[in-house]
Amino acid sequence: MKYDQLAKEIIQQVGGESNVKSLVHCATRLRFVLKDKSKSNKANMERLDGVITVKESGGQFQVVIGNNVPEVYQAIGKQTNLIDRPTDDSSDGEKGNIFGRAVDIISSIFTPLLGVMAGAGILKGLLAIATNVGWLATDETTYIILNAAADSLFYYLPVLLAVTSARKFGANQFVAMTVAGALIYPSIIQLKNEAVPTDFFGIPVMMMSYTSTVIPIILAIWIMSYIEKFFNQRIHESVKNFVTPLISLVTIVPLTLIVFGPIGVTTGDLIAAFILKALAFNPILAGAFIAGVWQVLVIFGIHWGVVPVIINNIATKGYDYIKPATAPAIFAQAGASFGVMLRSKNKKLKTLAGSTGITALFGITEPAVYGVTLRLKRPFIAAVISAAVGGGIVGHFGSVAVASGPPGLLTLPVFIGDSMTAFYGLLLGVAVSFVLSIVLTYVLGFEDDPIEEEMTETTTDSMTIPSPVPGQIVSIETVPDQVFASGAVGRGFAVIPSEGKVSAPVSGEVTAVFASKHAIGIQSDSGLEILVHVGIDTVQLDGKHFDLHVEKGQRVEAGELLISFDIEAIQTAGYEVITPVIFTNLPEERHVTFDQTQVWVSTQENPTLA
Repeated sequence: MKYDQLAKEIIQQVGGESNVKSLVHCATRLRFVLKDKSKSNKANMERLDGVITVKESGGQFQVVIGNNVPEVYQAIGKQTNLIDRPTDDSSDGEKGNIFGRAVDIISSIFTPLLGVMAGAGILKGLLAIATNVGWLATDETTYIILNAAADSLFYYLPVLLAVTSARKFGANQFVAMTVAGALIYPSIIQLKNEAVPTDFFGIPVMMMSYTSTVIPIILAIWIMSYIEKFFNQRIHESVKNFVTPLISLVTIVPLTLIVFGPIGVTTGDLIAAFILKALAFNPILAGAFIAGVWQVLVIFGIHWGVVPVIINNIATKGYDYIKPATAPAIFAQAGASFGVMLRSKNKKLKTLAGSTGITALFGITEPAVYGVTLRLKRPFIAAVISAAVGGGIVGHFGSVAVASGPPGLLTLPVFIGDSMTAFYGLLLGVAVSFVLSIVLTYVLGFEDDPIEEEMTETTTDSMTIPSPVPGQIVSIETVPDQVFASGAVGRGFAVIPSEGKVSAPVSGEVTAVFASKHAIGIQSDSGLEILVHVGIDTVQLDGKHFDLHVEKGQRVEAGELLISFDIEAIQTAGYEVITPVIFTNLPEERHVTFDQTQVWVSTQENPTLA
């Protein structure tokens, strides 16, 4: 499987499993926290087929994969013990600054929940549509069942956050869930609802509602992780497995109800009230500002400081004003990609822009940003301007989000609140940002990628290719291996080496290397794929007598040394050194001719050699 190989290579480039403190993934990225960043190789990582780019932000080594990130994450889980590994922040390694650690903590806690939040949010939106048009009534059992499926995530949010927080802080996940369960236990909720005077051994307890809360449980599990570590180091191993959980429960649950809970709930309410006042002061400017800067925040990972506020607003109030303003930013990046597709003359860039634009329409912008708009600069600026315009429209209509999830075509139902006018305003805002971004990108232009020569185009000109191996060029039919001699793997020629080295016959990219070091694949800048296979059955030497000087994904120039090998040692070991050179994607109309030192690929069987 290609994901298994990519996973293996990614782990190698981050310095191996032992160099990873923690790993989580979001919609498009693998988010590593490394013990020693100097052991990672960002440049090599970015050359891997399947990796879009690599970002270092917020104390994390972020590998942008795109839509296939869940498959790569699972492949890493099969090969390592990184998935579900608790993270101990006291371990050795670079801790980073306070802001970086805060971003790392927030992203690690919330990213595992974003997928199910998006799914639950879409369901809530669809239910809102069904009730608004009269397809379902809120007292129907069908609605009650579906609403329970959509709303349970938010009701039991403290329990889910207890799991992810315990994983991040290195605490016992089952004890953490038990603590969260105590906060929403029916009798505790009853004390709050009935305003029963409550104390704990004479200490007054301010009862609050903890269903759908965010901050209290995170604070509780953070403190609990230190309590666990303290007692686990001091209690005998024969009893610590049940004594430490006992101590954690009898201390953390009361502490949360007395201290962490009121602090957390009050803090969340104050933050929400401040944001609401800021939006109420000038909703148009506020919406434009949020939409305009959102994608910039995403690039640097700073948006994770806002995500908990959005989730807390939705969980406690049932709606949020910030998230709708981020939607135009997503659709603007999609529009910029389509603008590049329409204007570019380079077929590869047009294809890349079109595919990443479609992906962005469904809420995943990283491929579009890193692969197209940010690289070309002006399209990114066009997207930011367009997003601000759309954000101002969204702010004017007072659009809200009733659930979390990345804004996109499928998640538009999460923005259906009590007012359909506000929802229509959001649709108008994202439509304007999308169309305006296409137009601005096309008008402003960009520095287009150069047009590469296509191997399929018909031309009478010959392509001259020097032999990659010094020696005598002979017909491929003379190779003592029927697979090569018959042309089953492609047309080409063979070389009887006079010197043990393979050099790049063309400038291009190394597309294939082998652990046995006996063969290498390269793709020229014009698209021609060439395979050089040193000797016959030399794979059985398992790399002995060979030295590989390049790696997969590396750019090489014509004449650059790729492989060196010991001719005499290989022959002594009983192997032929005749070297097939195969063109694996040569069009039928092309012919291969050669003399003793060089080869011509042409549309003519006997081209005129200058």
